Order: sequence, then C-alpha cells, then structure tokens
Amino acid sequence: MTSTASRALRYSTIQGEHRHELEIRRSRFITVLRRAETEEEARSLVAELRREFHDARHHCSAFVLGPDRSTQRSNDDGEPSGTAGVPMLEALLKGSTVDGEADLSDTAAVVVRYFGGILLGAGGLVRAYSESVSRALASAPLVRRQRLRLLSVEAPHGAAGRLENDLRASGVAVLGTEYGPTAAILRLAIEDSDVAAAGFSERLATLTGGGSPAADLGTSWVDLG
Repeated sequence: MTSTASRALRYSTIQGEHRHELEIRRSRFITVLRRAETEEEARSLVAELRREFHDARHHCSAFVLGPDRSTQRSNDDGEPSGTAGVPMLEALLKGSTVDGEADLSDTAAVVVRYFGGILLGAGGLVRAYSESVSRALASAPLVRRQRLRLLSVEAPHGAAGRLENDLRASGVAVLGTEYGPTAAILRLAIEDSDVAAAGFSERLATLTGGGSPAADLGTSWVDLG
C-alpha cells in the first residue's frame, strides 16, 4: 500500500525500540515498534523477531517511511488476508497527531502472535492486531523531527558566547560552537523557509552590526526531542 503527501517539514517517529504485550482469549500478541528509515531496516526487524520468537505462529508486520509517509507496507504472515497487516498499518497511520493531523512515520511494527487455541474470527483478529499496535504506540516514547536549514556564523572569540546566548534567546537552535585559532564558528539551525531565513538575517545583522553574515550549509532532518 503506497500513498503520497505534500512535502513535509516535520513529523514524529519512535525513539529507538518499544515493546508491549497484550493477551486476548489466551493468544499472546507481542508488539515491537522500532524506528526505521529504510525498507531494509524495517524488514530487518521482522527477520530479527522471527529468530527471537522462532516458535510463534505469526510475525505480522507493517511500516510507514519517509517524511511524507510515501512508503507504506503491510504483511499478514499467514493470518487471513486483511486481518493483521492492514489494521496494523492503519493504527500506525493514526498513531501520532499534531494539531489534529496524523504525522507518525519512519516506524516499523511487528506483532508476534502465539496462538492460544481459541479462534478469534476475522473481526476479532482485526481488532486484536489494531489494538496491539495502538496500545504499544500509546506508551511508546516519540521524538519530533523537523527539516531545518543549517547555517554557520563566524565570530570573534570574545563575542561568541554573547552571540550564542542572544541567538538562543531569539529562538535559533545553536547546534555547537567550534573555537579555531582566529575565530569561533557557530553552527545554527532555523526553520527551512524563506520567511524564517529573512527574519534570521535581520536578527543576525542587528546582533553583529552587519559584520558576520551566515554561510548556508543546506538542510537536514534534526531530532527535536
């Protein structure tokens, strides 16, 4: 299953790996969520869990990748078609919302099922796999990612500390400061938009008297915590 969306500026993802177990009518549903930025990483999680839980009957999976959530996949792994992977994927797509809009991505989910001897029926399976992922997400640590424009500014050693503090106070992310033999280099990040860039340039000119123009280092995705 694949969909495309507009070019994203920010989204949420899983922080590392998270596990949650649910028992429904004697069947164990062990959900493992892991941050994954490529299909290879997502499929690697499935392979790892097949080895770890080698005696389980099913290792169903779903993942959504990309800032615009353009890659979406699911697999029922032997459960009746449409009763496991798809409801897991739908739970992922609803998993995190900001301002009422779902934004979870770069996340892989695997639900390992140990059959308990009681048939759940198609409807019961859909609810079980959906609930397993939803409950895991409800307790999982998330991190916000944002595409930021990276910049560097050179400043005299004696002025670098004050400039760093003033930039932080104005909402600019200071990623680090390197002190060279003749000057300090501040590495900065701002929102990736022309409006933000223009506002930053004005602020920097005011703080430095127009003496320290910023060098554009391109853009990068940054974890905001």
